[in-house]
Amino acid sequence: MMKKSLFGIVALASFMALFLTPAFAGDAYLVGFSVAVTGRGSGIYAPVKDAFDIYFKQVNARGGINGHPVKLIIKDNAAEPSKAAAHAKKFVTQDKVILFMNAALSSTYAPMVQVAKRYNVPLFFAGAVCPDAVYPPKADPNLYCSTAFGAKYDSRFAIPFIKNQAKGPLKLGLAAMNIPVSRGEIDFAEELAKGMGIEVAGKVAIPPPTPDYTPFATKLKSAGANWVYAWAPWGCEVKTFEALRKLGWKGKYLAYAHIQAEDDLARLKDDDFYVFGTNAFFADDTEMHKKIRAISVKEKTIYPYTQLTEGWIAAMVLEEILKKTPWPPTPEKVRTAMNQIKVDLEGLKGGPLVWTKGNHFRTVNYYRVYKWDSKKNGIVIVKDWSPLKVE
Repeated sequence: MMKKSLFGIVALASFMALFLTPAFAGDAYLVGFSVAVTGRGSGIYAPVKDAFDIYFKQVNARGGINGHPVKLIIKDNAAEPSKAAAHAKKFVTQDKVILFMNAALSSTYAPMVQVAKRYNVPLFFAGAVCPDAVYPPKADPNLYCSTAFGAKYDSRFAIPFIKNQAKGPLKLGLAAMNIPVSRGEIDFAEELAKGMGIEVAGKVAIPPPTPDYTPFATKLKSAGANWVYAWAPWGCEVKTFEALRKLGWKGKYLAYAHIQAEDDLARLKDDDFYVFGTNAFFADDTEMHKKIRAISVKEKTIYPYTQLTEGWIAAMVLEEILKKTPWPPTPEKVRTAMNQIKVDLEGLKGGPLVWTKGNHFRTVNYYRVYKWDSKKNGIVIVKDWSPLKVE
C-alpha cells in the first residue's frame, strides 16, 4: 500500500512538473545571430551581442516568451563574408531557426541575403547599417532593420540643422569614409547643401584604415570650411575632427552619433563638436537608461553601458516579434508578426519603432542633437526630438 501511495505521489509530481518547470531547449524560440565579435568593426557590433546576452538572460529568467525560452545561437563572423555565409546556411538548414540576424560590416550582407531569399526565412539587421531593401515603399519581404542610422534620411535632418545653426556665411566641408555607403551619403548631402544655396568647401573620402588623418583635415581647413559634416564609422568621424583641431581649425563639426559618441563627447569636452542621432544618450538618465546601466554593471558586460542602446533596442524589437508569433513558430508566422510591429522604446528614442508590410526600417525617424557644454560641465541637448517621415 505504501509503495502504491509513493508511486502515486511521484506520478502526480511528474505531471505537475510539466506545467511548473521552464520549457526545455527543444521548446525554445530558435534565433541565429551572426555578429562581428572580432575583426574589423567589432567595436561597433560586439556591444550588440553584449546587450542581447543580458537582455535575454532577463527574459528567460522571467519564464521566456509565451511560456517558451529564447535560444540565441550566436556566432562570430569576424566581419568575414565567408563565415557569415556559413553561419546563415547552418542556421537555416541545420538549426532550423525561425529567423536569423546580422550585426557586421555590409560586406557580409550579400551571402546572408541569398540564404534568406533561397529558404524564405526572415533576416533581421541589428546594429549594422540598414540595406536599401528595407526601405519603403516596397521593402523586401524577408529583410528587416532596427539600426538607428539611415542613409538618405540622416542628411535630410543634418544639412538643414547646420544651415539654421550657422551664423554668418556658411562654408561646408564634408567627410566620408571611402566605402560605398558612407561615400554615397556624403554625395547625397552635397546635393542637398547645394540645393539649399550652401557653399561646399571641400569634400574628402578617407580610405579605411588610414594611419594619419592630417592630409584630409588639411584639405578641409585649406578650403575654408567653417562647418564640417561627417557621416561615416565613428573612428573616421572623430579622428577627422581631432586632426582638424590639431591643425588649429576653429570651426564647428557635426557627426552622426554612433554608440561611442557619448563617451567621446565627455572625453573631448569641445563646445563646438555636435553629434546627432535617433537614440537618446544616458546623460538623459531616463528610467530605461537606469535599468540598462544597473543590469550592465551587475552582469559585468564587456562594453560600457553607454554603448548598449543599439543592441538593447534590437532586443526589444525581437522580443515583441516573438510575443506576436503564435506557437509553434515558423518563419511565415514570424514574417507576419514583423510586418505589424510597433515597439514602445520607453525613452530610448523620440517615438516608437513601427514596421509595416512595405516599410521594414521605421515609419518615422526622430532626431536629436547633443554637444558638450563647458559651462554646465556636461552633455546638453541642442535640438530636441525632430520627426522625419520615412516614405
